[in-house]
Amino acid sequence: MFASIVRRLLQAVYALAVLSLALADPLRAAQPAPLRVGAATAEFPADDKMQIGGNIAPGYVQGQEGKLQAVATVLEQPGSGKFAIVACDVLFLTRAMIDPVAEQIEKSCGIPPAHLLVNATHTHHAPSTVHAHGFQAEPEFIKSVEAGIVRAVEEANAHLTDNCRFAFQLEEEPGVGQNSRLLLADGMINWIGSSVPIVRPTGPFDPQLPVLSFRGPDNQLISVIFNHSTHTIGTLRPGVRSPSFYGLAAQALAEKWHAPVTFLEGASGSTHNLNSSVAAAIEKLERDVTAGVDDAVVRPVPRIVAIKRPFTFQVRTFDEAAEDRKVSDYCSKHAPGALDLCLKVFRESRQELKPDQGKERESFLQVMLLGDVALVGVPTEFFTGLGMEIKRRSPFKETYIAELANDWIGYLPDREAHGLGGYQTWMGLHSFAEIGTGERMVDQAVAMLEELAGQTKPADAQASHAQPPDTKADKP
Repeated sequence: MFASIVRRLLQAVYALAVLSLALADPLRAAQPAPLRVGAATAEFPADDKMQIGGNIAPGYVQGQEGKLQAVATVLEQPGSGKFAIVACDVLFLTRAMIDPVAEQIEKSCGIPPAHLLVNATHTHHAPSTVHAHGFQAEPEFIKSVEAGIVRAVEEANAHLTDNCRFAFQLEEEPGVGQNSRLLLADGMINWIGSSVPIVRPTGPFDPQLPVLSFRGPDNQLISVIFNHSTHTIGTLRPGVRSPSFYGLAAQALAEKWHAPVTFLEGASGSTHNLNSSVAAAIEKLERDVTAGVDDAVVRPVPRIVAIKRPFTFQVRTFDEAAEDRKVSDYCSKHAPGALDLCLKVFRESRQELKPDQGKERESFLQVMLLGDVALVGVPTEFFTGLGMEIKRRSPFKETYIAELANDWIGYLPDREAHGLGGYQTWMGLHSFAEIGTGERMVDQAVAMLEELAGQTKPADAQASHAQPPDTKADKP
């Protein structure tokens, strides 16, 4: 009852603000073009013969709980064009997967690659899509993921609903996850097997849980998107494939609402769910997202715009003996049973990377603005502090990170984390970017957000904008 009254009051405030703006500048306050929205899902077939990605060694399971799927929301606004936001229940997505998918979606749906954001939910309980650590990619599963992304977007595009409304609410969930790079009494950073007393967390945890919801003219939910920043690890039943707690919560809500629910993984490279069971996490997330939908305030969408731009970085150089000692010192003390396996896996990983030391690689950064809500797609397991720095510096109050978007370039720690050491900083196929890459990524993402806000001019011709002719009316 109280929440409903507050919601109506907030909507009245928005209406008064729009009226005031109309009196001051009728052009800027002109009604935005109608918003069209469609959403759909597509399941990824998988079987017990497929390797599971996410651990040091390849894993095999029997059976599955929930679905492994792509969840797509397509947005269209005349003058802005079409945009798609997709989440996939996989550990990682690579450019080799996304680039041909984006090309196909552009041909079939008219959605340009710069308007397509594809995010991996980072479940550690799906067949592998990459070679990392000791597990290999599963080609048949990769094909099913690529086909599923296209199928979900095409179906969402085929069922666009006219005259939709966008609503937003920011919730918080501090009870699912925490900073997991814990400083131990022996000076090491916690990873596996440790029983040494914990001194303190070495970084922040971001509890923000934004909820974006879209309703048709009949007030029925068409799509819900939520975002949170914790590693997606944990199943209800042992030894099964699973979308893990985020995906299981999203699918339960989708069944209740008869509308697709999307989870976008936030900046979670330094956070894990150490403080809540999987069942409790699902319950909390269902409660939070439901509150976010119930209490959401309708927001105008004067424009939708996106930029996707190359991001270059170098593979870092390393000292083989020093890197080997990092693995040996930690595992000898904290996980002796895993010592031989870890030494073998990390040595082989470094051997693969050795010829590429100092070489430049290219990935992508993406920013997307829906009204006054900004999404930042980064191609990495982004440390939470870096994600929070983008939020702090963004010109948009509502700015949220979608990590592992459009590509995968391993963990991306900040400089302080590299100084402290720990698993996420050890050289390997899981972490290979030069020190300082995280801070450079923050700077470039903020510059792109400022460009969207009209605070800077376009830096190059690779930006994909869809602005109305009058730029004055376009500024937020």
